[in-house]
Amino acid sequence: MNKHELAKKISALEGLTNEEKSELIKLLRTQKKYGLVWEDKPEETELRLQEELPVLEEVADRALISDDPAAPNHILIEGDNLEALTALTYTHSGKIDVIYIDPPYNTGNKEDRDFVYNDCYVDKEDAYRHSKWLSFMNKRLKIAKRLLSDKGVIFISIDENEVAKLRMLGDEIFLENNFVGQWNWFKSATPPALSKKIKRTVEYVLCWKTSANDEKFQGAKKISKSNDPFTKPQNTYKTLSFPKGSITCPKQKGIMKAGVYGTEKFPNELIDDLVIENEKNANAIRFRNRFIWVQETLDQNIKDGLYIELSKRGVLSYKRSNYSPEVPPNFIDSNVGVDTTESAGRMLLEIFNNKLPFKYPKPVSLVKYLINFTNNKNLTILDFFAGSGTTLHAAMQLNAEDGGHRQCILVQGIEKDARGNDKKICENVTYERNKRVIQGYTTPKGEQVAGLTHNTLRYYKTKLLPREQTMKNMRALMDASTELLCIKHDVYQEQTLFAGRKLKPSCARYFDNGKTRMLVIYNELTVDAIARALSGWDVEGKVLVYVFSATRYAYDDNFADVLDKVELCALPAAIYDAYKNVLPAQAMGYEQPLVEAEDGQ
Repeated sequence: MNKHELAKKISALEGLTNEEKSELIKLLRTQKKYGLVWEDKPEETELRLQEELPVLEEVADRALISDDPAAPNHILIEGDNLEALTALTYTHSGKIDVIYIDPPYNTGNKEDRDFVYNDCYVDKEDAYRHSKWLSFMNKRLKIAKRLLSDKGVIFISIDENEVAKLRMLGDEIFLENNFVGQWNWFKSATPPALSKKIKRTVEYVLCWKTSANDEKFQGAKKISKSNDPFTKPQNTYKTLSFPKGSITCPKQKGIMKAGVYGTEKFPNELIDDLVIENEKNANAIRFRNRFIWVQETLDQNIKDGLYIELSKRGVLSYKRSNYSPEVPPNFIDSNVGVDTTESAGRMLLEIFNNKLPFKYPKPVSLVKYLINFTNNKNLTILDFFAGSGTTLHAAMQLNAEDGGHRQCILVQGIEKDARGNDKKICENVTYERNKRVIQGYTTPKGEQVAGLTHNTLRYYKTKLLPREQTMKNMRALMDASTELLCIKHDVYQEQTLFAGRKLKPSCARYFDNGKTRMLVIYNELTVDAIARALSGWDVEGKVLVYVFSATRYAYDDNFADVLDKVELCALPAAIYDAYKNVLPAQAMGYEQPLVEAEDGQ
């Protein structure tokens, strides 16, 4: 129905005055909408989150702890990614530097079952196929935006089924001005011939940035394929000094006498006799020519590893080894060092000893390439469609190559087969793959691949607690908050003593990794005793103190004498506050305020 038809219906309505009808029609005609319009299809997960709150619970026996205390802590979360993302709004709001996701492509292919909505496979015959996908992605991308740091970027892999709609959705959430571009990845030289009219050899990677991110992307480093000339005909003559050992003289030895060499058109004057030993200049020498650089520039380039060659005819040329990375072109293939999906499959076969536990994995080289667009070795990376775990593998490999300290968070949901059985992708594929990468593995050919042991991986599952803010529920949320706090502050080393005193775990727990100190107080009756202990403790820096409170009161008065030593926060109020902007609306009359503070508090 168009606006004209709707206006006619409004005019015919009974029970409205002419003035009211006129105002309605005016609003109708002035209302404009540009962009996507779809029918929102509720998810069962949303309905659960109207009544329950997500937390993270560690599976301790799956933790892979490095012997190196400085190793980066990576996190793998098993559970619905809407629940996991909600939990991460408390631990990582504004902290994620790079998001890479490979979401369902919504192909409608029965065999692939790539997109499941409310436990039902979405096929091509589903009239709400695209609406369901947009609803699904919209909720998750809005939370992802909250997680991005000031200089954050998000990369999303997609194919032609939803690329157009994803572009519009992304522009709406992240803003059109923040759209960086679309890369075409050459995914396969031998794609399946599923169409009579086109072979699909590429997939797409769409990217948005935050408004504050004005940094230049770095792509692959330029490699000189041939030597470049040292001179330009229009330049003035200069004399340059070349230190001992800076010039390579291929297949030459002996002495080259001072004189004019090169060609008649491009002469090169050697001012000093040149002694050649082991194909290098054994003495410092000078040349006079129309050089492209001054002495200072030449010296810096030599320091940076410039390759200089002198031919038998006495012509100088050079090849750089320190070219700055180029801005990445919009086509990704082997020319920038990125493999195909076939290569990714072969890698999985090697890791899993000739078994392929996951279809269509992304190559490690692709994710490495995208991560490296951001020139930062200390990134926090998130992938909430983890699949086979390529993103973590890529982050760990980059760290091994350049000594970085990138940390990675993966989220992998529970996927079911056609019979409704859990495929256990997270445990048997995502976790197992990266476990083998960390510990090392043997290929089917018997070759040993060394482990990337400088990494710690912790395994968590999402858990739901009652949302209603009763005293019982608040205490349960407080008890379950410890894992969230450890993740939030990247501190996991629990200590038995605090300020020289042994703590009862039911009352309080203390964590200290040498950089961060964190105390979690579950029993508010111990606050005064802990404050007294702190007063006599000579501690460098502040202790993060989280204390249970039925209100937002963090016991500031009790810690008045040691406020210079502590940073106080009341729980679970801080968690409620973090969640309230991302959780779906609660049922009518369900929301309750925190318990009011007692007199004097």
